[in-house]
Amino acid sequence: MENVSMVFNNYDFVLLGLIEMQHLRYFYSVVALVLYLSTLFLCALTVYVVWAEQSLHDPMYIFICNLVGNVMVGSSAFLPKLTIDLFSGCTTISLSVCLTQAFFIHTYTSIEVLTFTIMAIDRYLAVGFPLRYHSLMTNKKALQSLTMFWLVTLIGRLVGVMLVVRLILCGNSINNVYCEIISLIQLACGGSAMNDIYGLTWTLLIIIGSIIIVIYCYIQTFYICLKISTEASQKAIHTLVTHIITYSTFTIVIIFVGFRYRFNTGSLSKVTHLVISVSGMVVSITLNPLIYGIRTEALRKKMICTLKEIFHKQTLDK
Repeated sequence: MENVSMVFNNYDFVLLGLIEMQHLRYFYSVVALVLYLSTLFLCALTVYVVWAEQSLHDPMYIFICNLVGNVMVGSSAFLPKLTIDLFSGCTTISLSVCLTQAFFIHTYTSIEVLTFTIMAIDRYLAVGFPLRYHSLMTNKKALQSLTMFWLVTLIGRLVGVMLVVRLILCGNSINNVYCEIISLIQLACGGSAMNDIYGLTWTLLIIIGSIIIVIYCYIQTFYICLKISTEASQKAIHTLVTHIITYSTFTIVIIFVGFRYRFNTGSLSKVTHLVISVSGMVVSITLNPLIYGIRTEALRKKMICTLKEIFHKQTLDK
């Protein structure tokens, strides 16, 4: 294929994953739509409850609110277009839409990792320094940390996208149902060394750095739990187990999804690429709202009460 510069906005990419899903595209489109609406509803409910309930205005719930709010960003970057493409039978994506989708999907994953990291630090401070916790981690500090994470991530992912734009492509077929930066780099004829260096640096700082910090905080927190009272220890461990489940699952998923190109020598089939990428995104955007909604007792009770109030009001209106 003739070399193509990414500066041409009318250049289209073929999403091979959508072609693989054509035989059951109507079924998949309904599943994607239901998944999106249910995820959006659960996330919006969580955010509303945290915002409306004064008793939930503390750092832990602010972080949970940011976590599920970010899921709304990730799911909106992925599921609506997937639903429309499957329903309409479209298997292509324009350059501008591709870059926009890649930007928001990568922003979503980075924010999730950073939020998990600050949550691990928060729990370590709460368990390890209970008397000083409210001065070490205030609502203001929590919001400042999250604001910094969003600014750094948005700038960092924008730089990553701009580095991709300069590449010259030798193809237009993407082994996925959505766009990623790495999938576009794979199409480059050459000159992607700067992209690789930047991507590796970002990965080391965000992913590897997060893993080191989280593991340290978890080990220290578990060690402290062994020395405190049984009741307090059980409560702390319950919260910690919730974090471990969500963080470890999310990290494993993004490692498989994000690194499948780097470790692939051409042996992965289109179906394998499809299964890894779609299942990875689905797991990551559904896991956090479900687990935190179910395992966080105070939040679960408030959400149930809010739902009952909504249904009761609707019944009275009828």
